[in-house]
Amino acid sequence: MSSPPAAPAAPAPRWPLILLRASTTLLALLSLLQVMLAGSFLNGTYDSLKDHEGNAMMLATVVVIQLAVAVAVRWPGRGPLWPLWTTLLLTVAVVGQITAGYARALGVHVTLGVLLVSGVLFGLVGAWRLPLPARHAPGVGGPDGTGRLPRPGGPVEVSR
Repeated sequence: MSSPPAAPAAPAPRWPLILLRASTTLLALLSLLQVMLAGSFLNGTYDSLKDHEGNAMMLATVVVIQLAVAVAVRWPGRGPLWPLWTTLLLTVAVVGQITAGYARALGVHVTLGVLLVSGVLFGLVGAWRLPLPARHAPGVGGPDGTGRLPRPGGPVEVSR
């Protein structure tokens, strides 16, 4: 006795990957702003230290939001597991970075900051390299159901 044929799997939704791209892009922009604010402080503009602190809180908020997005990429989106683990690692690194900053442990703070920005940029590249699933538009498509319209003049045949 054989089992009934399995129903075709529903296509993976696009929205988790689009949200991952958006959150990694925002995280990268905030990280680069953080570097600029730190450089401004080291250059003698002491007011930028308060902005550096505020941007760190915004960065921490976005990395927690990205953690939720990474969960959505994996489970409803049936995507890869690496965004979840890397975002979890980034979350731990951001907490350590903020702790080192308030403790004025500059050797740890600067070193972890360089590693953190590198990790954020690698995550950005990885998120944009993930292919988006094709859009599923029911009722749209050519006569063969592939979504492609026929070429004017009929199919093109290639002879050798």
